[in-house]
Amino acid sequence: MREAIEQFEDYLSTVKHSSRNTIAAYIRDLTKLESFMEQQGKCSFDEVTSTNLTTYILYLERRDLSSATISRSIASIRAFFMYLLRQGRISQDPSEQLKPPKVEKRVPETLTVEEVNLLLEQPSGDSPKELRDKAMLELLYATGIRVSELITLKVRDINLPMGYICCHDDDKERVIPFESVARDALVFYMDQARDSMCGDTDYLFSNCQGTAMTRQGFWKIIKHYAAKAGINKDITPHMIRHSFATHLVNNGADLKAVQEMLGHADISTTQIYRKNNAVRLKEVYDHAHPRAKI
Repeated sequence: MREAIEQFEDYLSTVKHSSRNTIAAYIRDLTKLESFMEQQGKCSFDEVTSTNLTTYILYLERRDLSSATISRSIASIRAFFMYLLRQGRISQDPSEQLKPPKVEKRVPETLTVEEVNLLLEQPSGDSPKELRDKAMLELLYATGIRVSELITLKVRDINLPMGYICCHDDDKERVIPFESVARDALVFYMDQARDSMCGDTDYLFSNCQGTAMTRQGFWKIIKHYAAKAGINKDITPHMIRHSFATHLVNNGADLKAVQEMLGHADISTTQIYRKNNAVRLKEVYDHAHPRAKI
């Protein structure tokens, strides 16, 4: 089983040119499936039946996993068995009858503009670390990029005079503008702190040891400043991304432009922020209309 998964991983990388995050998610799902099937006495994927796969999905549901997580697992399983079928490793696809649960797109939790401003005000010192933290937080909210994109930015990916960054995902590239407050924070960081923190590395940001920052490391930075600001929300980097998009849409930004900045392949993913805007308008209406509380 392990050999088949490793070959599928190589196929995703060299033939499909899938992103690193996509490949990691597929392999994570398939490794869990492999472990379950081995416990059921299945030594090879050609022994797996549709009943076995249905049993596995029921097992995931009993663990109270979200519909989104189960749907992603099913997508990974179906892609894998389709690959095995095309390779002649199996004679029939046991996953073809698997149906993902209906996933309700919930309006993502966001920060208010006031909460964002409060958070961004917290790194206010002049130490190299606080200058770095200030630049990272300002750039995250100014562009709405993913935390994985933020921590892998290179110096060459940023154009300070023009005010934009380039994000790369394998063979795709997108250009995202940023505003003057973020630009000033970046200029100050690069003039006063970057050389002492990053040394010879190409990365725009690094940890205090001068090596690449991890996702977990940046999460700790956000948690620290959220606690310092007294914001009683479980703030994550993705919540700031959601806040960026919601605030743009609330202020009249074109949905297509927001889609491009976020890097969404399908505009239906971006339309969730229009729902956020509708919720906000309803709250304003209920608060302001003289007959809304009658």
